Amino acid sequence: MDLTKLVEHRKTKNNEMRIYIQKSYDLYNSFFQTSYTYNDTEALEELGIESELLHQLLEDFTIQIIESNVTLHKQIALLKKDQLHKEELDFTPFRDMIHKNLGVARNLRIKDFTEVLTELMVETNLQGIEELLEVLEACALNLKPVQAYEALELIKKLT
Repeated sequence: MDLTKLVEHRKTKNNEMRIYIQKSYDLYNSFFQTSYTYNDTEALEELGIESELLHQLLEDFTIQIIESNVTLHKQIALLKKDQLHKEELDFTPFRDMIHKNLGVARNLRIKDFTEVLTELMVETNLQGIEELLEVLEACALNLKPVQAYEALELIKKLT
């Protein structure tokens, strides 16, 4: 590939990323109906860690949420099958993963994640859960857009 083609390819990818992130922001704003920006001051003071470490933890958590969402969507697909066959729905594996992520969100003092994950802990409507998972992904893109988008792209390539 020559340089011109590489530049054009990168421009296309950047545009795709901008469009995806904008849709995510729209969903985020629609769900929360208020403006929220993560403020690391509370977490830095309460956890007693350096800013660099906190931001690394935030990046890791963002990627963890994106990866978890893939697994959670698979679990919802299994629950839909059970529902279709009129079997009792077992939310335990789903809730275990949500609980783990909720603990991290609370530790890092990330209010939007905490709100969505708390709702996911009690939601039993599968369609409602899927919608909340989309909002959760939007939270990840809102917190660390580049890391979240790159994690999504990598997952797409691997599947």
